Amino acid sequence: MIVRTILIAVVSAYALCLTLRHNMHMFQLNGYKNDEHLHWLQKNIRQQWLLYFGGVLAILRLLIPGGLGSVILDVLILLTLWLEILVYRAIHRLNNKKKLVYTARVKRMLVTIALLSLLLLAVTFICGSYTRLSASFMLLVSLQIVMTFAANIINHPIEKGIQNYYINDAKRMLAQRPDLKVIGVTGSYGKTSVKFYLQTLLQEKYQVLVTPGNFNTPLGVTRTVRDYLKPTHQIFICEMGARRVGEIKEVCDIAHPDLGIITAVGPQHLETFFSMENIQKTKFELADALPAGGMIFLNGDNSYIQEKAVNYPNKMFYYSEHSGEGYCAKDVTVSQLGTDFTLVTPDGESERFQMKLIGAHNVINVVGAIAVAHQLGMSLKELRVPVRRIQPVEHRMQMREQGLVTIIDDAYNSNPVGSKAAVETLAMFDGIRILITPGMVELGEKENDFNYQFGTYAADCCDYILLVGKKHTAPIREGVLSKGFPEEKCLVYDKLEEAVSYAYAIKGQGHKYILLENDLPDNY
Repeated sequence: MIVRTILIAVVSAYALCLTLRHNMHMFQLNGYKNDEHLHWLQKNIRQQWLLYFGGVLAILRLLIPGGLGSVILDVLILLTLWLEILVYRAIHRLNNKKKLVYTARVKRMLVTIALLSLLLLAVTFICGSYTRLSASFMLLVSLQIVMTFAANIINHPIEKGIQNYYINDAKRMLAQRPDLKVIGVTGSYGKTSVKFYLQTLLQEKYQVLVTPGNFNTPLGVTRTVRDYLKPTHQIFICEMGARRVGEIKEVCDIAHPDLGIITAVGPQHLETFFSMENIQKTKFELADALPAGGMIFLNGDNSYIQEKAVNYPNKMFYYSEHSGEGYCAKDVTVSQLGTDFTLVTPDGESERFQMKLIGAHNVINVVGAIAVAHQLGMSLKELRVPVRRIQPVEHRMQMREQGLVTIIDDAYNSNPVGSKAAVETLAMFDGIRILITPGMVELGEKENDFNYQFGTYAADCCDYILLVGKKHTAPIREGVLSKGFPEEKCLVYDKLEEAVSYAYAIKGQGHKYILLENDLPDNY
């Protein structure tokens, strides 16, 4: 009995570390949000069936403290623990796109989980005996599926207090800089690109601070202010992201933007927004937060923005190849080398611009950045050179030459509008055009419909379509084949690496263009 218990204790300690690491990783990817993590668990219930099975064994073992039944159950528990070790080691090898980051918050949660685990063992030992400890060890491992919830709830007052301290400190720092002009940038898509395009333009004349990477949450903006804001900065470009109603307002309450730009309103994060009305309302929280006289720049090509804009008098539209009262792009020409267009201001002034970005869909974002920079005092002639300097944002239609292969990397967070534009851009290249995609997610009940439509667009633009993962790509394949696309050229792979290897091996004359459209995070 003692030997069995010690053996189970050692093996369960290893299994506990692996299962805890996995569930903490997924919890972090789900934004430390209990409801999002619960939704993820419900969608992926089969992935961790061994923990449920182990939990049942543990309960049975608690009920049978001795005899032959306890021996059989201990053997089953030991075998289950070994299986869990093998399975979670394999999962860890696969989930390597974005590793678990041991932040201060994660460390605090781990301490809380450790204390809860010790408490459970103590209660079991006091209320039962050492004969039931093997059940406790197994139960501890199985409970890792819910331990993150418990630790998050227990730590909530501490986390809230820490967050409020840092946020209030950032607010104080910004309040001491009344001369700093803050530009809020939000949108369902395009906001990161516009942020960096705007930085490239404005830094020709001003000292500019931007939120780095995806620092578009309240804590991300707070960290940017506390770590990077200098007395010499004249403009702060603040990206604002959201997955729920009210989250743009939270960022605005910290940054207090003087003007803003809404790049698009579209079906992104529908699983947490639930409706297009909520998305529309949330993006316009930026416009609601502007001071009297603060101008909001709006993508006039977007119907959802046009619909909501009637409520805002101090607005400035910008368009791509459309006529309207605002900044308009005219005479757009696209080639494999870049894009040219003429920009016309609301006053009728015009200038011809050249940029390295490929695809007509990039024009609208650059026009938006030009509109803001022009209103901030930069002339169109001043902006010609910085527009030519604009570089593709990482993983957003970023081109990489690799011998006879060109990779078009559009792997960041695909959406229905952007994915259509990406394959249409691929279609303009003269060569073997190959699409590799795992499909689009977080589109709620319409996810299958959007992926099906994407398949129909891709069929018209590609020579080969390589899908990654059967779970999300079935609607895409259905859409592809509905257009009469050759079935032998629409293949499904389990891993991205397998699809890329096949793409490189495709034989044929001409240069290969491989479009990487979206890259799902590990929790998908």
